[in-house]
Amino acid sequence: MVREHEAAGRSYDLVLLGNDAADTGDFQVGIRLAYALGRPVVAGVSTLEVSGDTVTARAEGADGTEIFEVPLPAVLTVLEGGVEPRYPTIPGRMKAKKAPVETVTPTREPAGAGRVRLKLVPAPPSHVEILGQGPEAAGAVVDLLERLGVTR
Repeated sequence: MVREHEAAGRSYDLVLLGNDAADTGDFQVGIRLAYALGRPVVAGVSTLEVSGDTVTARAEGADGTEIFEVPLPAVLTVLEGGVEPRYPTIPGRMKAKKAPVETVTPTREPAGAGRVRLKLVPAPPSHVEILGQGPEAAGAVVDLLERLGVTR
């Protein structure tokens, strides 16, 4: 849909997405979308600030807060709870009621997650030979090691 908007002359400077899927915990959508669009991506953003043609994004890393400055247009995935919502004013709500709502019909069938149930193959049967118990098994162990070529 982003590509169709760009082809129609309505491009996006910043695409914001959730960080991960609620059902599977996958972190792929934002990264794959950015790759498909050829845009930079920052995942796991807690706060962001747009200034001119640059977005400054903060994300928590292994060593503390990491700060990324990325040129626009860009794709960011935002952590839940990291960004405070801005509530619309009454005039803003009235303008939103009059704004046209675009309805888009998918151009292809959804493919799903493409996951296949994995089946474990039964383990091949193994041969077990009991050589004895305790000190009396020592001779059988030496014979076995000689047969395998482990000893001199």
